[in-house]
Amino acid sequence: MNIDKIVTIDDLRAAARRRLPLIAFDFIDGGVESETCLARNRQTFQNYRLLPRYFVDISERSQKTTLFGVTYDSPLGICPTGISGLWRPGADEMLAQAAAEANIVFAFPCASNSRVEDGLARAPDNLWYQLYSSRERAVGQRLVGRIADLGFKTLVLTADVPIVPKRERNLRNGFTRPLKFKMSTVIDGLSRPGWLMDYLKAGGGTPMMPAWQSYVKEGATPDQVADFFGTQTPASEQTWADVEHYRRIWPGNLVIKGLLHPQDAVRAADLGIDGIIVSNHGGRQLDMAPTPIDMLPLIRAAVGEKMVLMVDSGIRRGSDILIAMCLGAQFAFIGRPTLYGVAAFGLPGAKKAIEILRKEIDVNLGQMGRTSLAELGPHCLMQREPPFRIMGEEPAAREAAAPSRKIGHA
Repeated sequence: MNIDKIVTIDDLRAAARRRLPLIAFDFIDGGVESETCLARNRQTFQNYRLLPRYFVDISERSQKTTLFGVTYDSPLGICPTGISGLWRPGADEMLAQAAAEANIVFAFPCASNSRVEDGLARAPDNLWYQLYSSRERAVGQRLVGRIADLGFKTLVLTADVPIVPKRERNLRNGFTRPLKFKMSTVIDGLSRPGWLMDYLKAGGGTPMMPAWQSYVKEGATPDQVADFFGTQTPASEQTWADVEHYRRIWPGNLVIKGLLHPQDAVRAADLGIDGIIVSNHGGRQLDMAPTPIDMLPLIRAAVGEKMVLMVDSGIRRGSDILIAMCLGAQFAFIGRPTLYGVAAFGLPGAKKAIEILRKEIDVNLGQMGRTSLAELGPHCLMQREPPFRIMGEEPAAREAAAPSRKIGHA
């Protein structure tokens, strides 16, 4: 498909599906178990309607947004996604450049196949850094120190991967550790010459994860590095004590990605966390999890203005981002849209995904009779379904077992 014919994020998805073998496309596109959460993430936006106001001068509109003292041109960021070099070598560097050119955020992943220094070279002012808590605290502490030395101001700690989930598309395709290439997978790869050529030029096999390379012996293969990464994540024993630890050692803005419960959000605020990304990991972790859009009003009510609230999961339209902002989000992150774009077309595809969403934000904002994001709120929405609620209180014993305490910045 010619990139000039791309009109929607769904078009980018179709283009990525044509270029990638199924084992690669399904890793991006798939969810967990029955993928009901994946579908619900999209459906939940249909519970809301944006209310238009007319006879308003909308000739000048702005979607500029300020987070942690930095002003971005849109309320839009790119989520971290590991091993994206398998879909397009250098994908994270392309995403970084696309973010810099659009002046938005890219949360650079610790499981990237690109060096973080190469990402910074393309986007020195637009990168945050994403981290998984490691089983050995010293490993994570060393990585955090390196990121601080490189000048990062915002660290994103992912909370919602405590255990390896059952991603059934991956299991069927043999996308496991180690990779299991079936004959059908090989034939499928051979039928995608564009992807295959890039894959072979990059060396074939498992791409290297440079952030973890220094923790294994010199000359270790990409598979050995990936194996070490697998020994460190997921950290099923991580607790709030680990959050306190990262708050102590990280001097900048600390964001937690993946919280859905209001009590967890309150606890994060009490520990001095600067922001949270309300997320269910794009439907890739807990299939029966609520959607971030359902939980966002409850979390906003619980924490008030104590921290920056952001959101991801299921966003495919600019109107989705506006709905999230009306419900209390200050920023929204996308994962699959830019991955579809970079997988299909490289850097131009990533830029196209951002362009599509920005234009939709602008058009919908104008249709609503609003000239800035500051004018958005619940008064701009109609809701089709009754508000969601938590059905019961958490047992007091669980909260008492791990008391919260405030931790200031290091």
